[in-house]
Amino acid sequence: MTLMRKLLPTTVVGSYPVVRGKGLRTLLDPLGHAVEMAIADQLQAGIDIISDGQVRGDMIGMIAGSLPGIKHRDVTGTVRAPTKPITLADTRYALSRHPKVKGILTGPSTLAHGLRIATPAYRNKAEVALDIAQALAVEARALEDAGVTVIQIDEPILSTGAVDLHAAQHAVHTITSLLRVPTCLHVCGDLSAVIDDILRIRVNILDFEFANNPANRDLICRKDLGGRMLGYGVVDSSDPAVESVEVIEGRIRQAVDSFDPATLLIDPDCGLRMLTREAAFEKLRNMATAAARVRTGL
Repeated sequence: MTLMRKLLPTTVVGSYPVVRGKGLRTLLDPLGHAVEMAIADQLQAGIDIISDGQVRGDMIGMIAGSLPGIKHRDVTGTVRAPTKPITLADTRYALSRHPKVKGILTGPSTLAHGLRIATPAYRNKAEVALDIAQALAVEARALEDAGVTVIQIDEPILSTGAVDLHAAQHAVHTITSLLRVPTCLHVCGDLSAVIDDILRIRVNILDFEFANNPANRDLICRKDLGGRMLGYGVVDSSDPAVESVEVIEGRIRQAVDSFDPATLLIDPDCGLRMLTREAAFEKLRNMATAAARVRTGL
């Protein structure tokens, strides 16, 4: 499977810093300017597969707040799909600016574990996650119909040991089994305790952090990815310091030495939301430049 015709395409993983606008327009859409700036920065930085920037809230609130059955961070009733898509409008705007767009959804297990059960409708968070997955499947199909290149499911909770991994696998499959577009699972953190369970999850792309967790490279090298693509994090999202092009290039060359370049996507470890806009942009631009340098030699 290839997402683009060139080797080592660059993409993003999650949220971008929020750049708030001014004036009357912000009364109608307070974060519309932030969406536009996030997309413009990705394009200016040279990213091949962009996102809508995920600027409309944290990864729990921006999804959970629109799901019937959830109020604030409490599950108050049976979770259902909303009457209209949550992320579609911003994704459509991104598609109007660039042909290659990644739709990104917070995963059902990560969402469930960010909420409090305040109803007898559920016995545990695994049950909540399964109903959230049903709701997200509707959202994912809307993104697919809009024409996204790939749909990414963010499940950072999977590396923590706090989740029933069998239930998490089932929840992800509830979404991916209904889609024709390529699917990606993003899990950050140290994978050593969970990698075998993660590899059982049926997606087309596995996306992990390697800049902040370099031991993940040796771990993944010993595993059979079953022909899947690998999203390879080469920018440390937790570090406000901007890595030089040379440092990022070195990380990409390590990836190319360890894996088939035709299977690699180059991206940051995670979302860049907690950084300044300037740092986030420079990290993306340096990443795109470094990928181009390595690509030239392949």
